[in-house]
Amino acid sequence: MSETVITRFAPSPTGYLHIGGARTALFNWLYARGRGGKMLLRIEDTDRERSTQAAVDALLDGLAWLGLDWDGEPISQFARAPRHREVAESMVANGRAYYCYATPEELDEMREKARAEGRPPRYDGRWRDRDPSEAPAGVKPVIRLKAPLEGETIVDDKVQGRIAFPNKDLDDLVLLRSDGTPTYMLAVVVDDHDMGVTHIIRGDDHLTNAARQTLIYQAMDWDVPVMAHIPLIHGPDGAKLSKRHGALGAEAYRALGYLPAAMRNYLARLGWSHGDEEIFSTEQLIEWFDISAIGKSPSRMDFQKLENINGHYMRSTPDDELLAAFRIFLPHVDGGPKVLEWLGRDGNEAKFLFALPGLKERAKTLVELLDSAQYLWVERPLPVDEKAAKILDADARGVLGRLHAAFAALPDWSVTSTEEAVRAFAEAEGLKLGKVAQPLRAALTGRATSPGIFDVLAVLGREESLARIADQAA
Repeated sequence: MSETVITRFAPSPTGYLHIGGARTALFNWLYARGRGGKMLLRIEDTDRERSTQAAVDALLDGLAWLGLDWDGEPISQFARAPRHREVAESMVANGRAYYCYATPEELDEMREKARAEGRPPRYDGRWRDRDPSEAPAGVKPVIRLKAPLEGETIVDDKVQGRIAFPNKDLDDLVLLRSDGTPTYMLAVVVDDHDMGVTHIIRGDDHLTNAARQTLIYQAMDWDVPVMAHIPLIHGPDGAKLSKRHGALGAEAYRALGYLPAAMRNYLARLGWSHGDEEIFSTEQLIEWFDISAIGKSPSRMDFQKLENINGHYMRSTPDDELLAAFRIFLPHVDGGPKVLEWLGRDGNEAKFLFALPGLKERAKTLVELLDSAQYLWVERPLPVDEKAAKILDADARGVLGRLHAAFAALPDWSVTSTEEAVRAFAEAEGLKLGKVAQPLRAALTGRATSPGIFDVLAVLGREESLARIADQAA
């Protein structure tokens, strides 16, 4: 029986879920879910100043919004510090690590000498084989790994291939600081081992760390997990993705009106492919995702492609599901809470759902949906934008006055009856349909563009439609 696949997502709490981190979480989630395995969540919260509860909550919120669930409770790396110390001390007892009493001044001297000789700064191993009885008074030691001095350390990476690191370049790294706190290198290895992690999928900026961490695994006689180091995401200009490229956190993409399923689809395609296909259901992603199909080259963030994929999801998402996503989105944007309040009033949800098929055909994001739907809740007298104001000249207002009378006489009010009435009115007046429909649109929505005008009339209903037309009629 093969072992259960266990992946992990191990972010540092920085106050939000970075989009690169979101993709790493997605890849770990897809790999585990596709193999009946588990994805664990570890918060690397050893930086106590940055690791506030608010920062942790922001991470969990971003993952939850993306629909990436994890197994078990999130694990705090900081809370495991006693276990990390225990392992470091066991390595000293086994002769795989040692106490180093080099002073900060000695370490500075080593660095300066290496710089002067054009070498990378490396610890020179001066306490590697010395007895602690020679220790200077008053110096608290660190614990260093007794790394091999010759040969190579091999990282057999599932994305980057087989990489050999000369051991002479991997010095005796610090495992435990002089104040008894573990270093990142030690904590990661101990946590991954204790959590039973079988596959480490993370950014390729950790590739050098992989060699150093492999040495720690070997020193403890532990199995080294399968490693896959994925290329970083770059901005549209090819430079490493940074704040100047725009939105970075998952919560920013939520506020920009992207759907979680569209984000999962888009992020999966940043570095991974399945033939030429661009659109995947989440079920297909889980079934098809494999580490072997991840490319070595960095991916570029393409906001236009993201918008197009999101537009596809907007159109194909069932109306009730899209309404649910819209409700989740509203608290995070200006004016959203008022719309949420409007949706809660009698009949308004049904009105919105009635309008939604026409609205979602035109909208690529929930922001655009919010904007184009505003005619539903805006109060009379409607604010009229510049283009609509130009349409509503004296002739157009006269047309609206005469059309109002025709509408008022209608025995029933529907998409069909209002369309028939407008066509008959235009013919009787000797006008092209646009000369009637455009002023009507401006009066009903305050804009020059909107969903189909007969849909708008049906959604607003007789009373509200006639009142809006009367407001603009001459």
